[in-house]
Amino acid sequence: MRHATVRDDGAGDGLTRADRARRVAHVLRGQVLRGAFADGILPDERALVAEFGTSRNTVREALGLLRDEGLVARRRGVGTVVVGRAYQHPLGELSGLAEVLQRHGTVVNEVREARSVRPPLTVARRLGLAEGTPAVYLERLRRVDGLPLSLDCTYLIREVGEPLLARGRQTLERQDVFDLIERVAGAPLGRAEVSVQAVVADPATCAVLAMPEGGAVLAVERLTRLADGRPADLEFIHLRGDRLTLHATLDRATGATSGRGGGRSRGGRR
Repeated sequence: MRHATVRDDGAGDGLTRADRARRVAHVLRGQVLRGAFADGILPDERALVAEFGTSRNTVREALGLLRDEGLVARRRGVGTVVVGRAYQHPLGELSGLAEVLQRHGTVVNEVREARSVRPPLTVARRLGLAEGTPAVYLERLRRVDGLPLSLDCTYLIREVGEPLLARGRQTLERQDVFDLIERVAGAPLGRAEVSVQAVVADPATCAVLAMPEGGAVLAVERLTRLADGRPADLEFIHLRGDRLTLHATLDRATGATSGRGGGRSRGGRR
């Protein structure tokens, strides 16, 4: 297997060893997340020194960065092995997390809350609701193969949310909400507006996602509309940044975007 090469012998470049290690780590991180090491074992240090044209100390520092991120571990008699899993979530299609990731593991939804509420005014406005109009609130913790991946907080208009509540928590735990909206509520979905921001998670979110305090999450806000253009579902999703990557293929000529799913646990039908 050939790996991406970054030649860096450090001669006259003015970079510190930490800078060089960071550049090596960038490339190796991408390979790990793409599943480039089919056997789960990285090349040994001598091979990496030759591959990147740098010193052994720089390679060791780069591998240390990946160990600190929980992507790899050093195992005696084996070498450096991949231990972190990240999943790719396609940005170019409106599909659910369970639908995308079930090929890579078992997706379980823990329903933390499911009830009718009076949404905050800003949420009501995004959903096109008059102030004081009730909405349905769902809060779910997503796990993949038993590991926490995301905390999803969702507001739905009553037309699509109440039929879901009527099905009970077991249905909400087993099935994607987008599928339920279309099948149970009989409301075809159209398009969605998505924004993503990397943020430091608050202590409560870190606790729910089993993250160390101060860990980073991908904060996703998604407003999904029905086929007739009406807002139906506003989500605030916190995804563990170490377990999901967001993926899209972009076409400069046409401006088109397409996404495809793949697999480390890092993240749309839900």
